[in-house]
This record gives sequence, structure tokens and C-alpha cells, in this order.
Amino acid sequence: MHILDTLKERGFIAQVTFEEDLYKAMEQPMTFYLGIDPTADSLHVGHFIPILMSAHLQRAGHKPVMLCGGGTAMVGDPSGKTDLRKMMTRETIAANVAAIQKQLSRFITFGEDQAIMVNNADWLLNLNYVDFLRDIGALFSVNHMLAADCYKKRLEVGLTFLEFNYMLMQSYDFLELFKRHNCRLQIGGDDQWSNILSGADLIRRKEREPAFALTCKLIMTADGKKMGKTEKGALWLDPARTSPYEFYQYWRNVQDADVERFLGLLTFLPMDEVRRLGALRDSAINEAKQVLAYEVTKLIHGEEEALKAQEASKALFGGVGNLDNVPTYTMTPAMLAEDARLTTLLAACGLCSSRGEARKMVQSGAVLVGEEKATDIEQVITAGQIGENGLLLRKGKKSYCRLVLS
Repeated sequence: MHILDTLKERGFIAQVTFEEDLYKAMEQPMTFYLGIDPTADSLHVGHFIPILMSAHLQRAGHKPVMLCGGGTAMVGDPSGKTDLRKMMTRETIAANVAAIQKQLSRFITFGEDQAIMVNNADWLLNLNYVDFLRDIGALFSVNHMLAADCYKKRLEVGLTFLEFNYMLMQSYDFLELFKRHNCRLQIGGDDQWSNILSGADLIRRKEREPAFALTCKLIMTADGKKMGKTEKGALWLDPARTSPYEFYQYWRNVQDADVERFLGLLTFLPMDEVRRLGALRDSAINEAKQVLAYEVTKLIHGEEEALKAQEASKALFGGVGNLDNVPTYTMTPAMLAEDARLTTLLAACGLCSSRGEARKMVQSGAVLVGEEKATDIEQVITAGQIGENGLLLRKGKKSYCRLVLS
């Protein structure tokens, strides 16, 4: 099966340029690139779909160029944003690039004749601005740019000239990679369509050579909501930001209608198996959700952490498994003596964002201490309650933490 047909079957493709020509061109190995701006020291689930698309393309014999935007991050992409992004120092950007490179190695094979990593700071930060405007800016229509989706939201509240340059810079990246590596395809999320299209058009106009744009669908739920947010914020790929257990539980709790689509997008399971699992109904769909959660967690955190998360989930929700793998907060006797109020501990272990939220959760009857519902916002936890095996705190139906004494 042609790789584009594989990507279609698994639900990746949103938009593509010159589709028939791209089919023919990809009968031979093609160099493509995916750009990621290092705005944080970790990737999040929003990056995951285009990264997995890159992995499928590499497995089919095509060569990835993974671009970390050390230069474009100095400006900030306005796509989908209502506010100007926070400006970062070069030192922060460099640290973020290093962290992202390490994470990408989980999915992409780097090395000789394999994928390569580049940083657009290498060519963007030393550009002569007047030369850039004469050489590149002259080929862009302001009217056409202002009609692009990536600028529409920002126009409503005020688009800075700094951000207005972003499309030119990303387009120049594509041109530069074409010259350096014969890169003819850029991929990315569908919110990047205008920027990617402009880069392909720049190569066609300036170099008179074929270049292509291919975008993948964003992670949306069946009812049209954007996925990737937990109670604590973004769903990060770094275990220090989102634990493997939290990551596992996120996918374990997706809506029934989303399971088959996410199995196709987020795992490498054969599509026959994806369709079999997706066809399960009622209580049997839990098998498919467990497979989804395990496979995605294994991809991100490795098999050992996926198994631990699976065991913890079974222990909490199925009555079997090892509670040692449940999210744990370790206290010393001194910490307990200083402030052992339940609301303080709920905030300290991360089940609640603050003591104020903890009080509201207790008052609404959403907190369990062991098997008992908490009703008193002044309740104090004792060392005897924690004991040798720990004490399980629960907020709502799906958020757990095990208190233990060191």
C-alpha cells in the first residue's frame, strides 16, 4: 500500500497539495520536514500526531528532517493564538531545543542516512533584513497573507509586525531545506496549513521546482473539542510534567466514540485489529480503551512504565493489581506534625490546585479518605490512618493519590 493511502486509512491526512503529483513523487524516497518551535522544554500531545506521521513516513523509506525552530521561536507563531506569545531568551530556547531533541528520538531514528535534526537559528538569526525583504518579502502579497487563517484571530485583537514576519520566516525555512537537503515536502498540523502552503509556493516560484504541503488532523474529540488538556494543564510527554499514570488514565477515559480513531492515529497496531477493537460496544469497549492507553503510554514512556500504569489502574478501578504503582506522595512525620489537615494534603499531593479548591471539593462531597467520604474541611489525617500500607485519597471518580510515610 502507498504510504499516502496508509496515512489516509489511519486517519491522518487533513489537506494536501498536488495530490496526484505527490503520489508519483513518493514512489521514490523523498526528504520531508516537520518543524517544532521550542516554546517549552517538552513536547505535548498536540505535537504527537505530526510526529507519528513522520514515523510512518520514515518506516516507508522517506527521510525526515526534524527542525527545531530556535530562530522562529524568537518571534512566535500567531497561528491559533489570541495573544502575543511570551518572548524567550536565546538561552531558554537552546535548553528547550536540547530537551525536545531527546524526546524525538523515541519515535524517529536519527543517524547516518536516517533522520537529521536541524535548527533554523543557524540561518535565520544572521540574516540581513534588507536583503531578506528584497529577496523573499517581494514575493509575498500582504492581501493574501491577511486572508490566511493563521492571522485572522490575531487581527481581531491586534497583530504585531513581529508576528506578521512569521509566515515569511517559516517559508524561508522550507526554501533553505530545499537548497541544503533537497527537501520537497513539509508536514505539520492543519493549523499550520497557511504557513506550509506559503513555503511550498515560495519554492515553486523562486526555484521553479515541485514542492508539496501535507497536513494532519488535529486531535479533536467526537464532539469537536480539542484534546490534550488535563486538570493540571497540557498533556505533556515529559514524565516530570505529566506522570505515566496520568498519561495512561487520560487515554483510558476517552469517549467510546473516539476509541477507534485514536487507535488508528496513536498506535502502530494493524488496522484489522484497530477495526476489531473499535467495533466493541457497551462494557466490552473497555478492552479497547485499555489497549489504547497501554499502547500510547508504551510509545511515550516505554513498556515498563506502561505496565506500571496499567497495574495501578487495575488496582484502583478493578480491585486487582499492585497499588505500589499508584501515584504516591511521601510524607515525613515532621511534615505531618506541621500541618496534617486534609485540605493541605490534597493540595500538597496535587489532587487539588490549592487549599481553596480542596475545601470546595470536600464541601461538595467529592473527596474520599480511604473508603469514607470526607465532610469536614478541618479534618486532620493521622499517622495511624496512613499506617504501613499508605492511605488512598480520591477526588471525584478518577483522581487518586496514595499517602505514605517515610
